Amino acid sequence: MDPIDLQLGNKNLWSCLVRLLSKDPEWLNAKMKFFLPNTDLDSRNETLDPEQRVILQLNKLHVQGSATWQSFIHCVCMQLEVPLELEVLLLSTFGCDDGFTSQLGAEGKSLPESRLHQGLKRPHQSCGSSPRRKQCRKQQLELAKKYLQLLRTSAQQRYGSRIPGSGQPHALHQVYVPPILRRATASLDTQEGAIMGDLKVEDGTDVSISDLFNTRVNKGPRVTVLLGKAGMGKTTLAHRLCQKWAEGHLDCFQALFLFEFRQLNLITRFLTLSQLLFDLYLSPESDPDAVFQYLEKNADQVLLIFDGLDEALQPMGPDGPGSVLTLFSRLCRGTLLPGCRVMATSRPGKLPACLPAEAATVYMLGFDGPRVEEYVNHFFSAQPLQEGALAELQTNGRLRSLCAVPALCQVACLCLHHLLPDHAPGQSVALLPTMTQLYMQMVLALSPRGHLPTTSLLDLGEVALRGLETGKVIFYAKDIAPPLIAFGATHSLLTSFCVRTGPGHQQTGYAFTHVSLQEFLAALHLMASPKVDKDTLTQHVTLHSRWVQRTKARLDLSDHLPTFLAGLASCTCRPFLSHLAQGNEDCVGTKQAAVVQVLKKLATRKLTGPKVVELCHCVNETQEPELASLTAQSLPYQLPFHNFPLTCTDLATLTNILEHREAPIHLDFDGCPLEPHCPEALVGCGQIENLSFKSRKCGDAFAEALSRSLPTMGRLQMLGLAGSKITARGISHLVKALPLCPQLEEVSFRDNQLSDQVVLNIVEVLPHLPRLRKLDLSGNIVCVSTLLCLAKVAVTCPTIRTLQARKADLIFLLSPPTETTAELQRAPDLQESDGQRKGAQSRSLTLRLQKCQLQVHDAETLIALLQEGPHLEEVDLSGNQLEDEGCRLMAEAASQLHIARKLDLSDNGLSLAGVHCVLRAVSACWTLAELHISLRHKTVVFMFAQEPEEQEGPQERAAFLDSLMLQMPSELPLSSRRMRLTHCGLQAKHLEQLCKALGGSCHLGHLHLDFSGNALGDEGATRLAQLLPGLGALQSLNLSENGLSLDAVLGLARCFSTLQWLFHLDISFESQHILLRGDKTGRDIRATGSSPDFPAGAEFLGFRRRCIPRSLRLSECPLEPPSLTHLCATLKECPGPLELQLSCEFLSDQSLETLLDCLPRLPQLSLLQLNQTGLSPKSPFLLANTLSLCPRVKKVDLRSLHHATLHFRSNEEQEGVCCGFTGCSLSQEHVESLCRLLSKCKDLSQVDLSANLLGDSGLRCLLECLPQVPISGSLDLSHNSVSQESALYLVETLPSCPRVREASVNLGSEQSFRIHFSKEDQAGKTLRLSECSFRPEHVSRLATGLSQSLQLTELTLTQCCLDQEQLAILLSLVGRPAGLFSLRVQEPWADRAGILSLLEVCAQASGSVTEISISKTQQQLCVQLEFPRQEENPEAVALRLAHCDLGTHHSLLVGQLMETCARLQQLSLSQVNLCEDNDDSSLLLQNLLLSLSELKTFRLTSSCVSTEGLAHLASGLGHCHHLEELDLSNNQFDEEGTKALMRALEGKWMLKRLDLGHLLLNSSALTLLTHGLSHMTRLQSLRLKRNSIGDVGCCHLSEALRAATSLEELDLSVNSISPAGGMQLAESLILCRHLEELMLGCNALGDPTALGLARELPQHLRVLHLPFSHLGPGGALSLTQALDGSPHLEEISLAENNLAGGVLRFCKELPLLRQIDLVSCKIDNQTIKLLTSSFTRCPALEVILLSWNLLGDEAAAELAQVLPQMGRLKRVDLEKNQITAFGAWLLAEGLAQGSSIQVIRLWNNPIPCDMAQRLKSQEPRLDFAFFDNQSQAPWGT
Repeated sequence: MDPIDLQLGNKNLWSCLVRLLSKDPEWLNAKMKFFLPNTDLDSRNETLDPEQRVILQLNKLHVQGSATWQSFIHCVCMQLEVPLELEVLLLSTFGCDDGFTSQLGAEGKSLPESRLHQGLKRPHQSCGSSPRRKQCRKQQLELAKKYLQLLRTSAQQRYGSRIPGSGQPHALHQVYVPPILRRATASLDTQEGAIMGDLKVEDGTDVSISDLFNTRVNKGPRVTVLLGKAGMGKTTLAHRLCQKWAEGHLDCFQALFLFEFRQLNLITRFLTLSQLLFDLYLSPESDPDAVFQYLEKNADQVLLIFDGLDEALQPMGPDGPGSVLTLFSRLCRGTLLPGCRVMATSRPGKLPACLPAEAATVYMLGFDGPRVEEYVNHFFSAQPLQEGALAELQTNGRLRSLCAVPALCQVACLCLHHLLPDHAPGQSVALLPTMTQLYMQMVLALSPRGHLPTTSLLDLGEVALRGLETGKVIFYAKDIAPPLIAFGATHSLLTSFCVRTGPGHQQTGYAFTHVSLQEFLAALHLMASPKVDKDTLTQHVTLHSRWVQRTKARLDLSDHLPTFLAGLASCTCRPFLSHLAQGNEDCVGTKQAAVVQVLKKLATRKLTGPKVVELCHCVNETQEPELASLTAQSLPYQLPFHNFPLTCTDLATLTNILEHREAPIHLDFDGCPLEPHCPEALVGCGQIENLSFKSRKCGDAFAEALSRSLPTMGRLQMLGLAGSKITARGISHLVKALPLCPQLEEVSFRDNQLSDQVVLNIVEVLPHLPRLRKLDLSGNIVCVSTLLCLAKVAVTCPTIRTLQARKADLIFLLSPPTETTAELQRAPDLQESDGQRKGAQSRSLTLRLQKCQLQVHDAETLIALLQEGPHLEEVDLSGNQLEDEGCRLMAEAASQLHIARKLDLSDNGLSLAGVHCVLRAVSACWTLAELHISLRHKTVVFMFAQEPEEQEGPQERAAFLDSLMLQMPSELPLSSRRMRLTHCGLQAKHLEQLCKALGGSCHLGHLHLDFSGNALGDEGATRLAQLLPGLGALQSLNLSENGLSLDAVLGLARCFSTLQWLFHLDISFESQHILLRGDKTGRDIRATGSSPDFPAGAEFLGFRRRCIPRSLRLSECPLEPPSLTHLCATLKECPGPLELQLSCEFLSDQSLETLLDCLPRLPQLSLLQLNQTGLSPKSPFLLANTLSLCPRVKKVDLRSLHHATLHFRSNEEQEGVCCGFTGCSLSQEHVESLCRLLSKCKDLSQVDLSANLLGDSGLRCLLECLPQVPISGSLDLSHNSVSQESALYLVETLPSCPRVREASVNLGSEQSFRIHFSKEDQAGKTLRLSECSFRPEHVSRLATGLSQSLQLTELTLTQCCLDQEQLAILLSLVGRPAGLFSLRVQEPWADRAGILSLLEVCAQASGSVTEISISKTQQQLCVQLEFPRQEENPEAVALRLAHCDLGTHHSLLVGQLMETCARLQQLSLSQVNLCEDNDDSSLLLQNLLLSLSELKTFRLTSSCVSTEGLAHLASGLGHCHHLEELDLSNNQFDEEGTKALMRALEGKWMLKRLDLGHLLLNSSALTLLTHGLSHMTRLQSLRLKRNSIGDVGCCHLSEALRAATSLEELDLSVNSISPAGGMQLAESLILCRHLEELMLGCNALGDPTALGLARELPQHLRVLHLPFSHLGPGGALSLTQALDGSPHLEEISLAENNLAGGVLRFCKELPLLRQIDLVSCKIDNQTIKLLTSSFTRCPALEVILLSWNLLGDEAAAELAQVLPQMGRLKRVDLEKNQITAFGAWLLAEGLAQGSSIQVIRLWNNPIPCDMAQRLKSQEPRLDFAFFDNQSQAPWGT
C-alpha cells in the first residue's frame, strides 16, 4: 500500500473508530480517566458535537505516546462490541508501533497544542528559582485565596467524577462505610512498636472522621498517626478526608495536601517544603513565595496527609533541603511550617524515629457485624440482592470473618454480586471458603465477558511478581506491555494516576488496585506458569513477622503471598490453575504438593506468636485436614501472643485450626491490640484450657463479647482478664456468664481498677463455681469494711481455703470437693447445699490481711468472725495498726481460733511492755510450737503444732511412716516449743519477770529459748545460769550477741555439771555466737546454720544410742595459757565423754604446751580439735611427744600447721597409735628429732609425713632411721619432692628393714611414696615403682639392689621408661643364689612389640623362667624367675631343634627359650596378634610347647590367631600332657580351628581348670568338648559363658558332667538355656558334691530349675549367681529355704528377677555370706522387713545391693535399725528407689550409731539437690552422685 492509500485507509479507520466510540461516551470518559488520570473532563466540551468530543479525547490519548495509544486500542477491542473486520484493522494498524507513526488526518493536525493540555493544572515553575516580590498584603491575600480555591476545585474535580467500569455495580466506587477507629492514649514508641506501655482505648466509643483532629490544641507539633493492617482502608480514608474537605466539611482547614510515599519514594533529589507542595502537588498561578508565606502564617489551618509511612525508604538527610522523609520529620517536630497538622498512615510496626512520642495514635480495626451489614446494604441497590447477600454471610461464618477486613468485604460483595443471580442460596460456603478463592472468584467476576485470557493473566502475574521482588508498586507504560495494560484496565485490575517527580515532569503511573491483588496475581504466576520451577516456588513460602522491619533496603511487599500460595495449593483451585497452565495438571499438582510439604515442615518448628498466626492463615487456606491436624498438634501447650495486633479474622483462623487438636491448649494474649468483638471468634473452641487477656484496650464491649463466648468453651479451666478498662457494666455480663462455666478452676481480674461493690458482686459467684481453685482480684483497691466483708465470705463459703490481701493483692484460693460429672452438672443451688452439708469442719482456712490498715476494733470484729468459722491454717495480720492491745487480744484468742500453723502479727507497733503480755497470753496454749518476737525487726510470729486429735485425722494410718510425715517438716515436733525473743533490748533486770512468764510454757514440752541480740551482759549471763534449773529440761538456749566477756563465756562451761540436758556448748567469741543445746536438736547444728527438725517420733525406730559425748566448741577466742588453764580446770567436773574443739587465729607454743600438759587431768576427754588455728613449726614435735606422755592418745593428726586433731581411747580400747604430720614443712633437719620422739611410742601403727619438704636427702635420712621406729602399719611419704635416687635407695634399703612387706613409689603426677609393714619379719616383699623415668645408668644399680634384696619376691615397673633393650639387660643382671623372683613391666611399647621380640627379651633372663604373661591391652609383660638356673642337656636341646621348621634366627631364639624356659609352668597370652608375622609366632609357640614338659597352665584370651596358627597351637598343646589349666576364652576362632583345639583336649585327664567362655562353640565342637570332658575326672573349674549352648548342648554337657565329680566351679551364664535344659543340669549337679561356685545367670531357667536346684544343693556351695533367670517368688523362696544356714555361702545374686513377696528370708545364720545382690527385684517396703531381719543373721556381710527397687522411707527406717548391728558392712546400694530426704536422714542417723559402712549409694531417689548436699555435709558416707564417688578409706580407720 502506497503512502496515499495508507493515509486514506487510516482516515477511514479513524472515522470508524470515532463513530464506534460516539455510541458509548461514558465508557470513553472512564478510559480517559484511566489513561489520563490528571486530565479533567472539561464541562465546556459538552457543548461540542459528540463526534468532535470523541476526536478531541482521542487526540489527547494519541499524544501520550505509542504505549498509551496501543493500550487504549486493545481496550476498545476487548470491551466493546467491535466488528471482526474493524477489530483486525484496529489491531494491525494502531495496535503496533508501525501504525502509530502514520498520520491521523486533518482532524488530528488541525487541533492546536494548547487544546491537548486543558484543565486546572498550570505550567510548573520551580519555586526555588522565583524571586521574592514585595507586594502589598491585599495582593498577597488575593493570590493565596486564588490558590486555596484552586486546591479545593482540583479536589472536587478529582473526587467528583467517579465513573464505574462497564459491567460493575455502581456502588463499587461510591460505597464508603467508615471502619472502627479507636484512639490510644499511651505514648508512641517508634522503635519497639506502635504503642509504649499499656494501650488505653475508650472501649465502645468509636472515633469519627471529624474527631481525628483535635483543634483545641494550639501549641507544639500536632501529629496524628493512623495505624492499621493491610486492607483496613488507610489509603481510602486518606482520600475520604480529601473528599470531605473538598465538599466543605473540614472547614477548620484552609488547605489540605495528600502525599503517598509510594510516589514520593520515586523522588531521588533533595527538596524544600515549597517544592514539595507546589512542584509535586499543585502550583500557584503566580508568585509561589507569597502563597507559601501565607501558608506559613496560617499553618494551624493547613493539613498535610502522608499515606503509607511504613513504605518510606529514604534515609534521613541533613538539615536544610533533604529527602522527603527529612521534610516529614521536620514537619512532625514543628521546625517546618510550625503549627500545621500532620497525619500519617502506616501499618503497625517499627516506624521512623522522627514521630514525636506525644503523637495521637488511632487504630483502624476494620468492620464489625453492623458495619458489614451496612456496607452490604449500600453495595447492593436491589432489595433481593441485599437479602441474598446478607443470608449468605449469615450462613457462611468463614466469609463473615473475612469481611472484618474492609478490602476483603468489598471483594466478597463483588463476588456475591457475580454469583447470586446464577447460583442457588448457600453456595458461597463452597465457592468462597477462603481468601484465596475469594480473590479467584473476584478475578472471574471482573471479566466483562465471562472469558479470562490465561496468557494475559499469567503475564500480568509475572509483572506483579517482579514488582514484589524489587519492592515496586508503581509501574510506567514502559514496564507493562500495552496489551497487558489494556487487560488490566478491562478487568479493573490496574489503576492509573499522575506521577509528578518535579516541575514539568509528570507521567502516568499504573498500580494494582491493591497490594494484596498484586500478591494474588504473583501467586497465580508462581503456581501456573511453566517458567517457574518447584524450587523457585518454595522459596516464596515463608512466614513473615507482623512487625515491619525498617532495616531492609527495600520494602517487603509479600505479606500475603505465602497465604495465597497456600490457598492455591488447595485441591479446589486445581481446575482453575490447570486452565491457566494450559491443561498441565501434573505440573500444578506437583507445585501444590511442594507448597503443602513446606507448610508441614514449618508446622513442626518452634515459631513466635506472629508467625503462628501467619501459619494458621496459610494452613486454613489449603483446606487440608491432615495439614491442619499436624499444625494443631504441633502447637505448644503454652501459646503466647505478645505485643502485636490481632484481628477477629486472626482469631477465627486460629480457632479453625484448633478444632483439629485433641490436647488442650493455653492461650495468652499480652499487650495485643484486640478488637472488641474478637472474643466472638472463639465461640465453640473446646480445646482452650487457659485463656488470658492483658490489655488496656479490653473494656465493657470486649467483656460483653467474651461473656457470650465463655459458656461455649467446654474445657476452659482458667480465665484471665487483667489490666483492662472494664467497669461494672462489663463485669455484670461476665458474672452472669461465669456460672455457665462450672468447669472453671481459676479466674483472674487483676489490675482492672474495680470498685468495692463490683468486687463484692464477683465474690458472690463463688458458690456457683464448684471446681474453682483460685480467684485473683489484685490491683483493685478496696476499703477496710469491704475487706472484712470479704473475710466473712471466706469464713462462710465452704470451698474457700485462703484469702490473701496485701496492699493491692487480693486473692482467693479454694479447694473444691471431689465431685462426679453428674454432680457437677446439677443445679448450682443443689451444689451449694451439698457443699455446706459436707462438714466444713474438715476444711481449714488461711487468712492473710497484710498492710490493710486494720486497727484494734477491726481485730475484735475479726476475732468474733473467726471464732464461728472453720479451723484456721494460718492468720497473717502483719503490717497493720493493732499495737499492744490488738496483739494481746489476738494472742489470747489464738487457742480458741484453732490455728494449725501460723499467726503473724509482725509490724503492728508492739512494745517491750506488750511482750510480757503476749507471753502470758500464750503460756497456756498447748499447740504453740514457736514464738518469735523481734522488736528491732518488728517481728511477731506464732507457730503452732496440730492438736493430738487433729494429728490423727480421719484416715487410718496403718503404714509405718504415715505417722512420721514423708518429707522433713519445717515445724518443730509437738513435744518441743521454741521461744525466740531476739533484739528486744532485754537486760538482766528483765530476766526474772521473763522467766516467770515463760514458766507456764516449760511444762508443756521441751523448750528452745533464743535470747540473742539483747543486752544481758555478764550480769545477765550469771543471773540466767541461776534461773535455768527452774525452767526444766530445755532443748537449747541461744545467748548470742549479748555483750558477754571472755570470763563469762568460759564460765558457761560450768553448766555442763549443773544442767543435765546440756550436751553441746558452741561459742564464737568475736562474733558473739553462744549456743547451749541438748542432744535432740541434731548432730551438727552449727555446720548447717539450722538443724533439720525431724519428727520426734523417729526415736521409736529403735536406734541404740551410743553414750553421747558432750562437746565444747570455742572459736574466735584468744587462747592464752591462763585462759586455757581456767578452761581445763572448769571442765574437770564435766561428765564424759567430752569433745573439745578450739579455734583461734594463732596458738603459741606456750599455750599448746599448757593445753597438752592438762590432757592427763581430763580422763573424760575423747577428742581434741584445733581447727583453723595457726601453729608454729615446733608443734609437730610437741604433739609427737604427747604420744609417750599421754598413753590415752590413739591418733594425732596435724595438717598444714592449721588443723590438729587428737583422738583418745577408752580404757577397753587397745588399738595401735596413728600419727600424721602432713603439710608441716618438715625437712631433713627435722627427721632425726621426730624419729627419736616416735621411737618412744611402743604401739605405733601408722605414720603420715606426706606433703612435706623432705626431698631425697631427708628421705634417705628417714630410711636410715626407720629400723629404730616401731611402725607396724604403714608409712606415707607422698608429695615430698623426691626423685629416682629415693626409689633406688629404697631398693637398696630393703635388706635392712625386715618388717617391710610392701612398698610403692610413684614419681609422676600422683607423687606417692608408701611403705607397709608387718608386726613381724616378712619373708616375701613386694615393690611397685611407677613413672620413675629410669635412665640407662640406673638399670645396673637397680639390678644390683634387686640381687641383694633377697626377700624381695615381686617387682612391678610401671611406665618407668625402660625399653626392651634395658629390660633385657635388667633380666640378665639380676642374680640370686636361690628362690623365686617375679618382674612385672608395664610400658607403652608392650602393645606394639611382637610376641617373638617379647619372648626374645625373656630369653635373656639369668634365671630359669617359670612363668610368662603377656597382655597387649594392659601393655604388660610379666616374668617369674627361679634361681639358680638349671642347665639342660645340650644334646636334648639340639635334638628338639632339629625338628623345628624355622629360620636361622628363629631357631637360635627357640634354642635360647628351650634353655631358659625349660621349667616354664605357666604361659599366658592376652590380646595378642599371632597373625602379624606370617604365623611365625604360632609356629614358634608350637615348637616351644613341644619342649615344655612341665607346663601346667596355658592361657590364650581375646587374641587373633589364623586357622593355620590354631593348627600349630593345637599340635603343640596336644603334647602338653601335664596341663592342669587351659583358658581360651573371649576368642573368635573359625570352625576348623575350634575343632582342632577341641581335639587337643583328648587325653588331658590331668586338666583341672577349663575356660572356653565366649568361644561360640557349634554343635560339632561341643560334641568334641563333651567327649573330652567325660575323661577329665580331675576337672575342678569349667567356664562356658556366652556360648549359646542351648538346651540340646546343655543335655549333652549334663551327661558329661556326671563324670566330673571333683568339679568346684561351673559357669554357664548367657547360654540360652530354658527350664528343660536347666532341669537336666540340676539333676546332673547332684553328683558334683564338691561344687562351690555355680553361675547360671541370664538364662530363662524359671522356677522349675530353681526348685530342682533347691532339692539338693551342694553342701560346700560358696557362690550362687542366678541374675535375670526368670525366677518368680516361688523359685526364690525354695532357694532361700535350701540356702538357709549354709556354712560356706559367701555370695548370692538374684538380681533382675521378680521376687516380690518371695524375697530372701533366712532363719539360720550364714556365717560367711559377704555379698547379696538383689538389684531390680521389685522389692517394696512390705517385703524389706523380712529381708532386713535376714541381714542380721549374716555377720560377715560386706555388700548389699538393692538398687532399682521400690523401697521407700519405711525400708530406709528398717535398714537404719540394723546398720549399727552389722560390724563388717562396707557398702549399701539403694540407687533408683523411692527414698525421700527423711529416709536418707534416717540412714544417716543409723550410721551415726556406729558403723563400718564406707558408702550408701542414693543416686536418683526423690531427694532435692539442696537437701542432698545438706545431708552429705552432715554424713559424707551418703553418696547422691551419678558416679560412684567412693574414695579410699582414710588412713587410721
